Amino acid sequence: MSTQTTTVMDEQMMKRALTRIAHEIIERNKGVEDCVLVGIKTRGIYLANRLKERIEAIEGVMIPVGELDITMYRDDLKAKHESGEPVVNDVDLGAAIDGQKVIVIDDVLYTGRTVRAAMDAIMDYGRPNQIQLAVLIDRGHRELPIRADFVGKNIPTSSQEQIKVELTEVDSQDLVTIHK
Repeated sequence: MSTQTTTVMDEQMMKRALTRIAHEIIERNKGVEDCVLVGIKTRGIYLANRLKERIEAIEGVMIPVGELDITMYRDDLKAKHESGEPVVNDVDLGAAIDGQKVIVIDDVLYTGRTVRAAMDAIMDYGRPNQIQLAVLIDRGHRELPIRADFVGKNIPTSSQEQIKVELTEVDSQDLVTIHK
């Protein structure tokens, strides 16, 4: 059976979407003081770094970027540490998050389970005033009551379709495709 591939976002569209998200983050937060960007591994980290560059170019102020590997916080993963507690790998939140506005960044929002795991991990490291969510693609099909505050593009999909996000840092090109 052959798979059909449709391009839904090219390099220019991705740049425009990230620039718009950067402006929306600045506007919603009335600047970026007390804000920390936290990218979810793997592609969320690269998107967070791109947003950091855009925000700093617009505002002229530094914004910390952290990274989060939520693998062991997944509720669909059985592997736990001997103590029964989940293990988090490679957490570097970039700054203290107590009292901060933490903006979680990921490539695709689907069921909401990755975001819930990220929130659990963040809460283990501090108590932010607020957690916001920025995603490049929102494809629907939520299993949890989670919505993105900032969305690059809404792409309604069927559960048989897959969204593939490619970034130059990992995949040597910027491209978002749907595979049927």
